Amino acid sequence: MPKHILVVEDEPTLARLLSYNLSQEGYQTTLVDHGGEGLLAAQQGSFDLIILDIMLPGMNGFEVLSKLRQKGDKTPVIILTARNAEEEVVQGLKAGADDYITKPFGVAELLARVSAVMRRSGTDSAPVSDEQETAKVIQAAELKIYPEKYEVVLNGEQIQLRPKEFEVLLYLVQRPGVVVSRDDLMNVVWGFDYVGGQRTVDVHVSSLRKKLEMNQETVQIDSIRGLGYKLVIHTNKK
Repeated sequence: MPKHILVVEDEPTLARLLSYNLSQEGYQTTLVDHGGEGLLAAQQGSFDLIILDIMLPGMNGFEVLSKLRQKGDKTPVIILTARNAEEEVVQGLKAGADDYITKPFGVAELLARVSAVMRRSGTDSAPVSDEQETAKVIQAAELKIYPEKYEVVLNGEQIQLRPKEFEVLLYLVQRPGVVVSRDDLMNVVWGFDYVGGQRTVDVHVSSLRKKLEMNQETVQIDSIRGLGYKLVIHTNKK
């Protein structure tokens, strides 16, 4: 049975982005866009994790979290805070949050924190050992990606990537042959609230492409004019 996550977020686009990417990882999600309704949903439902924005209409995230903890609810909570808002982080952790993420954030970071919080809290039905964790690998032809270690091996050789390059590659390799728009990459890797332009995506993809294509033809990142990028795996290349 999939783990059930309550997302309390009033920004519709961000809420949909969170729900989509969590569902892609096998989680079931419930979306609520109001503080009071979020509290009611948390009290009436059975959730394995709550992702809780701080700035909410009706009742802010601090109030929701405090009321849950006062009632003895121990459901793990990850709070979403604004950039450079250290006081929000401190207040949230004191109120009983298990972890926090500052906006803007990449979806890869969010998924990693969701997984980590669930492991720490014991909501994972089958705890993963260190050996199992490091053994996780996504493979496409001669390309191997180790998400937990941020490592990439191509044709038996490790490729040194910067964190954002790694996250771009991870997102593309999970969608082989599918055109991914620059906006999608921007939202997933840099976060919905990132203020930079699409040129940032192009620069990282260009650097990633050079590192992957050096002395090999197995993996290519094709530019699709006016649309975005597509990862192509050539399984018959030698």
